[in-house]
Amino acid sequence: MSTMIASYPGGFRPRRGLNWGALGLMYASYYMCRYNFRFAGPGMNQEFGFNTADLANLWVIWSLAYGTGQLFNGLVSDRIGGKAIMLIGAAGTIICNFIFGFSSFVGTFATFGLIALINGWFQSCGAPGMVKINAAWFRRTERGTFAGIFGVMIQLGQFAANWLSPFLLAGFTLTLWGIGTWVVEPGNWRLLFIVPPFVTAAIAVFMALSVKEEPAQAGYPDVIEDEIDNALGTRVTLRESFRTIFRHPLVWFYAAAYASTGAVRHSSDQMSVMFFKEHLLVDMNSKPLSVFITLNLMTAMAIAGSIGAGLISDKLFKGARSPVAMGLYFLEAIVITCAAIAMFSGLIKPGPLGVFLGGMFLVLVSLTVNSTHSIVGAAAPMDIGGKKMAGFAAGVIDSFQYYGSALSLFVFGRLFGQYGWSAWYPLMVIFALSGGICMLLVMRKQRRMAAANRSQ
Repeated sequence: MSTMIASYPGGFRPRRGLNWGALGLMYASYYMCRYNFRFAGPGMNQEFGFNTADLANLWVIWSLAYGTGQLFNGLVSDRIGGKAIMLIGAAGTIICNFIFGFSSFVGTFATFGLIALINGWFQSCGAPGMVKINAAWFRRTERGTFAGIFGVMIQLGQFAANWLSPFLLAGFTLTLWGIGTWVVEPGNWRLLFIVPPFVTAAIAVFMALSVKEEPAQAGYPDVIEDEIDNALGTRVTLRESFRTIFRHPLVWFYAAAYASTGAVRHSSDQMSVMFFKEHLLVDMNSKPLSVFITLNLMTAMAIAGSIGAGLISDKLFKGARSPVAMGLYFLEAIVITCAAIAMFSGLIKPGPLGVFLGGMFLVLVSLTVNSTHSIVGAAAPMDIGGKKMAGFAAGVIDSFQYYGSALSLFVFGRLFGQYGWSAWYPLMVIFALSGGICMLLVMRKQRRMAAANRSQ
């Protein structure tokens, strides 16, 4: 470790910290404009007569747009740069949230679906741009740790949404001296889409002024060696990026595994508030302490899991991601199986014990699924694409997270009408197991590639 530290020139680490901090805050603010949706669900249901299946289908639309946008915007980020694509995404996200907050009084499913589709497309600019820039600033044996920090920044955005949304839903009175008093009644879900975009706008300005796409632009050339292409610059043609990444022997295995991550992660995240309200009969407008504690413990455990998985893959497995991810997928399957058993045993039901168990399993799922989310979705694309093609690598892999999310929530919406919430856990178990199997296939392919290289 000391050798690694000594190899960096003075001032490099603080400059990298500024770069990564600005990028991380930018991406966290994307999440503030994403996780507001789950808190708005109960109010939308009450006002427009939607149900849980309708909300699941809105997230399906969002996920499909996000996943497809990842493919396109990831490829474009390799051509125009990660910074530009992130700023484009931030501008679009801000506009879409304002539209949702100010212009959604029509109240039809088609209206909300169209807004969700456009918002998903712009939000998909974030991850490829951020991963691409950081591929140029981190060595391979540091990227797992970066992936952990990536998870932390995501959870900061989720934590901000968890804290701000209940406050806005509870209503408040704001007095401005000399201007007047603004009274907001409880349950005004539209504010959830009006306030967060102002945060995103402020951070976008900060990012635009502080971020450099590679160390050379900040006065530190030849500090980070890229094992894929160490030539100066971070941009390539669309054709070169597409052909190289599309043909890579590992990218599709990682993508299939990441579909499993998305299926579990977004199902547990986006439906959690509805689960507390509908199955456990918790009043969401009363700022319930049980929900507040659960959602923030989910955030804390996601942070711990992201950092732990990244450090283990860097330090113990020397930059290998697949063994760590495989173990996490199978552990996740065990956790969800236990949750399903508790549900079918009648233990997860309205009342203190049911709320405790429901919250506990959500926290444990968050720990395991966000650990795979970071190392598979952030570290692996950088290893595959390097600083010049990590954008498209991230786009391909991350797109499958949202295709998996769309599939999971679509199926859940169909099963919910017949089986209710009892279908939730068993469906997630299937996806968790498939993720572990995909990682087994990655390890098998990596061994074959290593053997072929040794024989040459």
